[in-house]
Amino acid sequence: MGLGGCIILIAVGAILTFATDWDMQGVNLDLVGIIFMIVGLIGVATFSSIARRRRVVVPPATPVVDDPARPHHHTRDGYSDGYGA
Repeated sequence: MGLGGCIILIAVGAILTFATDWDMQGVNLDLVGIIFMIVGLIGVATFSSIARRRRVVVPPATPVVDDPARPHHHTRDGYSDGYGA
């Protein structure tokens, strides 16, 4: 269940708990709404912890070392390459 589903559960639970006055035989809609809101909050907490774990940046395992034996790549600017001199 994604973040949107969790938010929908919270909203439906709040509507069932606070905005309805229906009476059903054998079903307490206030309790069902509270359960929906709790499940939605647990889902939001789980989703946010998983999303935070995905954003962790791992440094490279080997350091980048400049090799002095390999010459550096120089860019040509058009003036020092011997043309037009």
